[in-house]
Amino acid sequence: MKKTIHTDKAPKAVGPYSQAIEVNGTLYISGQIPINPATGAVVEGGIVEQTEQVFRNIKAILSEAGYTPEHVVKTTVLMQDLNDFAAMNEVYAQHFTAQQPARSTFQVAKLPLGVQIEIETVAVR
Repeated sequence: MKKTIHTDKAPKAVGPYSQAIEVNGTLYISGQIPINPATGAVVEGGIVEQTEQVFRNIKAILSEAGYTPEHVVKTTVLMQDLNDFAAMNEVYAQHFTAQQPARSTFQVAKLPLGVQIEIETVAVR
């Protein structure tokens, strides 16, 4: 059975999609960008600050669905500039300490609202 997940502690979807969908114990979280849900604005700062906000958004959605970061099995990281990879990776490593999920990372030509990073996430119970 398919269930739509929504929380006000993460940014609202800015298009015809859901924050997350849960199907048979698997949670698919749409790509999260560094928008502060309280203000609706992109957080100021560089890749470190933006990556931290993305993880706050991901964790809010995980929590709303009853999952934790330990349930995450796969992430896809989209970056504006792979020269920021090391800084992003330092922040990323702080959020997955026990068993790191599988990951793909890509540099892309452009991300929504001119942000530097977007991360989509899959978690399994």
